[in-house]
Amino acid sequence: MPSSSETPVRPGPETPAAGPPLAPAPLTRGTAPAAAAEAAGWQPRIIAFCCQYCAYSAADMAGSMRLQYPPEVEIVLLPCTGRFDVILALKAFERGADGVYVAGCLEGNCHFLDGNVRARKRVGLLKKELAAVGFEPERVEMYNLSASQGPRFAEIAREFTRRVSGLGPSPAGGGGQGGL
Repeated sequence: MPSSSETPVRPGPETPAAGPPLAPAPLTRGTAPAAAAEAAGWQPRIIAFCCQYCAYSAADMAGSMRLQYPPEVEIVLLPCTGRFDVILALKAFERGADGVYVAGCLEGNCHFLDGNVRARKRVGLLKKELAAVGFEPERVEMYNLSASQGPRFAEIAREFTRRVSGLGPSPAGGGGQGGL
Protein backbone atom coordinates (compact mmCIF):
# COMPACT_ATOMS: atom_id res chain seq x y z
CA MET A 1 0.00 0.00 0.00
CA PRO A 2 1.56 3.34 -0.98
CA SER A 3 2.18 5.85 1.74
CA SER A 4 0.77 9.35 1.49
CA SER A 5 4.07 10.59 0.11
CA GLU A 6 3.99 7.93 -2.64
CA THR A 7 0.72 8.80 -4.26
CA PRO A 8 0.54 7.27 -7.71
CA VAL A 9 0.83 9.70 -10.58
CA ARG A 10 -1.61 9.28 -13.39
CA PRO A 11 -0.41 10.15 -16.86
CA GLY A 12 -1.95 13.33 -18.11
CA PRO A 13 -1.10 16.10 -20.53
CA GLU A 14 1.87 17.14 -18.39
CA THR A 15 3.05 13.62 -17.46
CA PRO A 16 4.00 11.12 -20.17
CA ALA A 17 2.42 7.67 -20.05
CA ALA A 18 4.65 4.67 -19.56
CA GLY A 19 5.50 3.10 -22.89
CA PRO A 20 5.23 4.44 -26.42
CA PRO A 21 2.47 6.94 -27.18
CA LEU A 22 -0.61 5.57 -28.86
CA ALA A 23 -0.89 6.72 -32.43
CA PRO A 24 -4.14 6.62 -34.34
CA ALA A 25 -4.44 3.87 -36.92
CA PRO A 26 -3.42 5.17 -40.33
CA LEU A 27 -6.31 5.84 -42.65
CA THR A 28 -5.83 4.59 -46.16
CA ARG A 29 -8.02 6.00 -48.85
CA GLY A 30 -9.70 3.52 -51.12
CA THR A 31 -9.44 0.57 -48.75
CA ALA A 32 -12.55 -1.49 -49.29
CA PRO A 33 -14.42 -2.54 -46.16
CA ALA A 34 -14.45 -6.06 -47.60
CA ALA A 35 -10.65 -6.19 -47.69
CA ALA A 36 -10.39 -5.07 -44.07
CA ALA A 37 -13.07 -7.53 -42.99
CA GLU A 38 -11.45 -10.36 -44.92
CA ALA A 39 -8.12 -9.60 -43.28
CA ALA A 40 -9.85 -9.92 -39.90
CA GLY A 41 -11.18 -13.39 -40.81
CA TRP A 42 -14.74 -12.29 -41.51
CA GLN A 43 -17.00 -14.62 -43.46
CA PRO A 44 -20.34 -13.44 -44.86
CA ARG A 45 -23.56 -14.80 -43.42
CA ILE A 46 -26.07 -15.54 -46.18
CA ILE A 47 -29.74 -16.41 -45.68
CA ALA A 48 -31.44 -18.25 -48.56
CA PHE A 49 -35.24 -18.29 -48.48
CA CYS A 50 -36.16 -21.35 -50.57
CA CYS A 51 -39.51 -22.70 -51.69
CA GLN A 52 -40.04 -26.31 -50.69
CA TYR A 53 -40.99 -27.62 -54.12
CA CYS A 54 -38.14 -26.39 -56.32
CA ALA A 55 -35.30 -24.48 -54.67
CA TYR A 56 -35.20 -26.55 -51.48
CA SER A 57 -35.36 -29.74 -53.56
CA ALA A 58 -32.51 -28.38 -55.71
CA ALA A 59 -30.48 -27.73 -52.52
CA ASP A 60 -31.24 -31.27 -51.40
CA MET A 61 -30.12 -32.59 -54.76
CA ALA A 62 -26.89 -30.56 -54.54
CA GLY A 63 -26.25 -32.21 -51.18
CA SER A 64 -27.06 -35.68 -52.51
CA MET A 65 -24.67 -35.09 -55.40
CA ARG A 66 -22.04 -33.95 -52.85
CA LEU A 67 -21.67 -30.61 -54.61
CA GLN A 68 -19.77 -28.04 -52.61
CA TYR A 69 -21.29 -24.69 -51.75
CA PRO A 70 -20.34 -22.27 -48.98
CA PRO A 71 -21.28 -23.29 -45.44
CA GLU A 72 -22.14 -19.63 -44.76
CA VAL A 73 -25.41 -20.12 -46.68
CA GLU A 74 -28.26 -20.86 -44.27
CA ILE A 75 -31.43 -22.19 -45.90
CA VAL A 76 -34.84 -21.15 -44.62
CA LEU A 77 -37.64 -23.34 -45.96
CA LEU A 78 -40.77 -21.57 -47.23
CA PRO A 79 -43.88 -23.39 -48.52
CA CYS A 80 -43.72 -21.00 -51.50
CA THR A 81 -41.69 -17.89 -52.23
CA GLY A 82 -45.05 -16.13 -52.37
CA ARG A 83 -44.82 -16.29 -48.56
CA PHE A 84 -41.60 -14.25 -48.63
CA ASP A 85 -42.07 -10.83 -47.09
CA VAL A 86 -39.77 -7.82 -46.87
CA ILE A 87 -39.95 -8.10 -43.07
CA LEU A 88 -38.26 -11.52 -43.22
CA ALA A 89 -35.27 -10.04 -45.02
CA LEU A 90 -35.09 -7.04 -42.69
CA LYS A 91 -35.16 -9.37 -39.66
CA ALA A 92 -32.37 -11.42 -41.24
CA PHE A 93 -30.22 -8.27 -41.65
CA GLU A 94 -31.08 -7.18 -38.12
CA ARG A 95 -29.90 -10.55 -36.80
CA GLY A 96 -26.56 -10.44 -38.56
CA ALA A 97 -27.08 -11.54 -42.16
CA ASP A 98 -24.82 -9.91 -44.73
CA GLY A 99 -26.90 -11.00 -47.71
CA VAL A 100 -30.32 -12.50 -48.45
CA TYR A 101 -31.54 -14.30 -51.50
CA VAL A 102 -34.88 -15.80 -52.41
CA ALA A 103 -34.95 -18.93 -54.57
CA GLY A 104 -38.18 -20.20 -56.06
CA CYS A 105 -39.72 -22.14 -58.90
CA LEU A 106 -39.09 -21.24 -62.51
CA GLU A 107 -41.36 -18.42 -63.64
CA GLY A 108 -44.60 -19.83 -64.96
CA ASN A 109 -44.11 -23.09 -63.03
CA CYS A 110 -45.01 -22.04 -59.49
CA HIS A 111 -46.90 -24.75 -57.61
CA PHE A 112 -49.06 -21.96 -56.16
CA LEU A 113 -49.65 -20.27 -59.53
CA ASP A 114 -47.87 -16.90 -59.13
CA GLY A 115 -46.03 -16.96 -55.80
CA ASN A 116 -42.63 -16.56 -57.43
CA VAL A 117 -43.83 -13.56 -59.45
CA ARG A 118 -45.08 -11.89 -56.25
CA ALA A 119 -41.76 -12.68 -54.54
CA ARG A 120 -39.81 -11.12 -57.42
CA LYS A 121 -41.85 -7.91 -57.03
CA ARG A 122 -41.19 -7.86 -53.29
CA VAL A 123 -37.47 -8.40 -53.82
CA GLY A 124 -37.46 -5.49 -56.30
CA LEU A 125 -39.23 -3.29 -53.76
CA LEU A 126 -36.79 -4.36 -51.04
CA LYS A 127 -33.81 -3.46 -53.24
CA LYS A 128 -35.21 0.04 -53.80
CA GLU A 129 -35.92 0.55 -50.10
CA LEU A 130 -32.47 -0.69 -49.05
CA ALA A 131 -30.80 1.66 -51.54
CA ALA A 132 -32.86 4.55 -50.13
CA VAL A 133 -31.45 3.94 -46.63
CA GLY A 134 -27.83 3.41 -47.70
CA PHE A 135 -27.63 -0.39 -48.07
CA GLU A 136 -26.20 -1.87 -51.23
CA PRO A 137 -29.13 -3.39 -53.15
CA GLU A 138 -26.74 -6.12 -54.33
CA ARG A 139 -27.15 -7.71 -50.88
CA VAL A 140 -30.56 -9.03 -52.00
CA GLU A 141 -31.43 -11.17 -55.02
CA MET A 142 -34.13 -13.41 -56.47
CA TYR A 143 -33.35 -16.63 -58.35
CA ASN A 144 -35.58 -19.12 -60.15
CA LEU A 145 -34.70 -22.77 -60.58
CA SER A 146 -36.33 -26.18 -60.84
CA ALA A 147 -36.02 -29.11 -58.44
CA SER A 148 -33.63 -30.88 -60.83
CA GLN A 149 -31.09 -28.04 -60.83
CA GLY A 150 -28.88 -29.08 -57.90
CA PRO A 151 -25.69 -27.93 -59.66
CA ARG A 152 -27.33 -24.56 -60.41
CA PHE A 153 -28.28 -24.18 -56.72
CA ALA A 154 -24.65 -24.74 -55.68
CA GLU A 155 -23.48 -22.27 -58.36
CA ILE A 156 -25.96 -19.62 -57.13
CA ALA A 157 -24.80 -20.10 -53.52
CA ARG A 158 -21.13 -19.69 -54.50
CA GLU A 159 -21.77 -16.70 -56.79
CA PHE A 160 -23.94 -14.86 -54.25
CA THR A 161 -21.45 -15.53 -51.44
CA ARG A 162 -18.63 -14.10 -53.60
CA ARG A 163 -20.74 -11.04 -54.35
CA VAL A 164 -21.53 -10.38 -50.68
CA SER A 165 -17.90 -11.05 -49.69
CA GLY A 166 -16.92 -8.26 -52.08
CA LEU A 167 -19.34 -5.89 -50.37
CA GLY A 168 -18.04 -6.59 -46.87
CA PRO A 169 -20.04 -6.81 -43.64
CA SER A 170 -23.59 -5.55 -43.61
CA PRO A 171 -24.05 -1.93 -42.61
CA ALA A 172 -26.76 -3.15 -40.21
CA GLY A 173 -24.17 -4.89 -38.05
CA GLY A 174 -26.53 -7.15 -36.17
CA GLY A 175 -23.82 -8.88 -34.20
CA GLY A 176 -24.50 -12.30 -35.73
CA GLN A 177 -27.07 -13.28 -33.11
CA GLY A 178 -27.97 -16.47 -34.88
CA GLY A 179 -30.73 -17.89 -36.95
CA LEU A 180 -34.17 -16.61 -37.69
